[in-house]
Amino acid sequence: MEINKNKEIQHCGTKPKKIAFGIAPLGIVSIGIVPMGVISIGVVPMGVFSFGAVAMGIVNLSVVGMGIISAGVTTMGIWEYSPIFQKNHHNHSKQISNSNNEKIMSDLFNTKGEAEKAASKYGCIGAHEMGNKWMPCKMH
Repeated sequence: MEINKNKEIQHCGTKPKKIAFGIAPLGIVSIGIVPMGVISIGVVPMGVFSFGAVAMGIVNLSVVGMGIISAGVTTMGIWEYSPIFQKNHHNHSKQISNSNNEKIMSDLFNTKGEAEKAASKYGCIGAHEMGNKWMPCKMH
């Protein structure tokens, strides 16, 4: 909820402004605390392009980012970049090692059965989908 300069209360059902500032502002470009819009800049921005501390959107540049493309310290997305965690960055195409220091060449499988069979090498059970492939372990 936001109160505009005419002292009217605005909420999520309100038509967004072109540029909005404040607490939970709704606009094409939004700046503030929990801004929502196409371009959102602030503490917890939520928009198509989000820039801030904890960003949630399609493209994020933040300390903590969750979206399709995320860049930041801690990120979750399909394509992600973290300058701090580059060495141990999760990559589905690189060779990895399990806790027994055995080399495992690929953690992507064509069938659920293959991934479930490989799960014991990871110290887990089950399998989960990753795009059109399968990975060992119930959870990613």
